[in-house]
Amino acid sequence: MVPTVNQKTFSKAVLESPQPVLVHFWAPWCGLCRAINPTLIKFQYEWDGNLKLMGVNADQNLTLANTYRLTTLPTLIFFERGTVIHRLEGFQGREELSRTLNKIMVGLLAQSA
Repeated sequence: MVPTVNQKTFSKAVLESPQPVLVHFWAPWCGLCRAINPTLIKFQYEWDGNLKLMGVNADQNLTLANTYRLTTLPTLIFFERGTVIHRLEGFQGREELSRTLNKIMVGLLAQSA
């Protein structure tokens, strides 16, 4: 299960986090949002300690959806120290998503080394 945040908890959980955060913007009606959840959970497990995964229900958090200019769901946004460092939209499949996420994390860790 992906921990969720809302407009009230987003700043503390995401923007003030000392570690990178991958935020999964989703909605209950979005089938692809549900389909990528196992891939995201596996990704978080593989990078445990180096990454925090959080979910945001875009339908219930319209201010956040507007702030980050969501045009499609799911949208994945990487944050590091409160700054958006990467944004993913329009997925081609689980394998490609997994490769892309791992490539971003390797880049992040290389920058901080």
